[in-house]
Amino acid sequence: MQLIIVESPTKARTLSRFLGKDYTIEATMGHIKDLPKSQLGIDVAKNFKPEYVFIEKRAAVVGKIKKVAKSASKIYLATDPDREGEAISYHVKEILGDGKTTRIVFHEITKEAVEEAIAKPRDIDKNLVDAQIGRRVLDRLVGYKLSPLLWKKVRRGLSAGRVQTVAVRLIVEREREIEKFKPEEYWEISCEVKPKKAKNKVFLVGFVGTPEGKIEVKNKDDAAKIVSHLKKSSYEVFDVRKREVRKNPYPPFTTSTMSQAGARLFGWSAKRTMSIAQRLYERGFITYHRTDSAYVSASALAKVRELIGTDFGKDYLPPSPRFYKVTSKVAQEAHEAIRPTDLSKKSDDIKSKKYGSDAKLLYDLIYRRFVASQMTASVYDETTIDVYAKNGETYLLRASGQVIKFDGWRKVIPAKKDAEAVSVLPAVVKGETLSLIKVDSEQKFTEPKARYNEASLIKTLEQLGIGRPSTYAPIITTIQIRNYVEKEEGKFMPTPIGVAVNDFLMEHFPEVFDYQFTAEMESDLDKVADGKNKWEESIKKFWKPFEKKLTSTENHSKRVKIEVEKLGLVCPKCKKGELVVRIGRFGKFISCSRFPDCDFTEKYIEKIGMKCPKCGSGDVIVKKTGKGKKFYGCSLYPKCDFASWRNPKAEAKTQNIETSS
Repeated sequence: MQLIIVESPTKARTLSRFLGKDYTIEATMGHIKDLPKSQLGIDVAKNFKPEYVFIEKRAAVVGKIKKVAKSASKIYLATDPDREGEAISYHVKEILGDGKTTRIVFHEITKEAVEEAIAKPRDIDKNLVDAQIGRRVLDRLVGYKLSPLLWKKVRRGLSAGRVQTVAVRLIVEREREIEKFKPEEYWEISCEVKPKKAKNKVFLVGFVGTPEGKIEVKNKDDAAKIVSHLKKSSYEVFDVRKREVRKNPYPPFTTSTMSQAGARLFGWSAKRTMSIAQRLYERGFITYHRTDSAYVSASALAKVRELIGTDFGKDYLPPSPRFYKVTSKVAQEAHEAIRPTDLSKKSDDIKSKKYGSDAKLLYDLIYRRFVASQMTASVYDETTIDVYAKNGETYLLRASGQVIKFDGWRKVIPAKKDAEAVSVLPAVVKGETLSLIKVDSEQKFTEPKARYNEASLIKTLEQLGIGRPSTYAPIITTIQIRNYVEKEEGKFMPTPIGVAVNDFLMEHFPEVFDYQFTAEMESDLDKVADGKNKWEESIKKFWKPFEKKLTSTENHSKRVKIEVEKLGLVCPKCKKGELVVRIGRFGKFISCSRFPDCDFTEKYIEKIGMKCPKCGSGDVIVKKTGKGKKFYGCSLYPKCDFASWRNPKAEAKTQNIETSS
């Protein structure tokens, strides 16, 4: 009997479907060893030596694996192909010994991939294990040393994380940019015109300026002068430019781009997207889902090219395969991009009752993205028409339009109308006169940068070189659980606690949470994985200035005051204090401003300032599901069962705008 050890029971069941009776498969249920929970577990004086201990709840699992291993002729350590998986295999090997254990790696759970891995076993990659140890030690040092400091200087119960704090910093800084932003007025002017020789060929030209250069219209008076001039002008086509535009497909998904697509298209959190992808991977439908690589194996390329040629025809198949560059600053391990393991399995094969409707949606997205990535470019005919408006002075107006000539990869991923607007312009020639139908002007104001959502936050972290495929979802989950940020209509906003913690840490530890420094630490750990660095040296470089700053901050910094929302009501218990909104472990609550002298507390009900659209009597209030997801309901529940995921006040405002326009 040969034993294969994986970390997931689902992965074990998938392997058992195509491996014979000669194999027994056991799951570790994740890590079996970790740093101790109740203490630092790192001997700083002895070159940061970590003290790994067995995880108590894994005792029965470890006991079973040791028992089965005794009768096994060979033991294959088949945990996930990354640093965490390598560390799990390393710890399993420690308890089983060197005699019969060997490491195998595969990036997809298919019969062919597993058999190939068994035929090519290798030793444990100690460099990958060291990189995992280095990250674990670094994060533990930051968390265990900074958290007590936050308890003393900000509030009890707080904690700090190395990368999570940087994510909070991004959100806080964006919020301050928005607060400081001063909108500037500008005007857009356009004319509806049509060729005199053609009927019903009205098209829109936008005001650009003069033939000598662009003019920015900043106020109502300037706009009125230009509009008056345009109304009395004669119109003539000055130039017609045509060109062919080719748009290449997107690369296949990485963890980052898949998480962004899940947020953008389905409104999913990164955690939800990764959970669905994990199910698809462990059941053998897709390749490993934690990757920042765009690489695709030669065999997979051959199969997808065969499918494109057969299903779509030779016009959709490029003469040679497409290869994509890695976009992240430092690619982690040499994984493949995320793709289907078997192209004959379509999304309809993912049964919703068995795997969930979300699994079908994500698989379809991964499938289309992969197939499209190897198809020919979509081709458009683009036309630009420059028009002169003459009335003593000459103004330049312009229209641009695109017409699809060949769909190419858009055959698989059709463009949405609002995402890729297509404007068909009439056939006109230089010198042709046009008739003016009407002139429109619209006042507008510049807008600040948008708040981060899950997609844009992940994209920014990746661009900065902060975080890795396995960390994006935990980062976003953690900063919400800690109540440092909250979501409003899918956008992240910092809480008063998040602002207080961020400001304290940035005042006293700016180097530790500097974007470039954090990215460099990630890069150093990647070099450890490549065997170019020792993890102890990376930690030492970080620890000396950090330790010195810790002591100085603890001795000399002042306690931080957390801003609270005042309700303008007198405390009903002490009659002296004012009721305020605070954020605790389980979210917002009402308390007395004189706390701890007065211990009055009350449940906080967040109203949005709108009556229930269903019953008209209750107030619309913000509620949370058992999993912490925000929704809107009626204050008179269960008498009124109104519920909505979207803010009804925002929806009503949108409908009013559409009705009035």
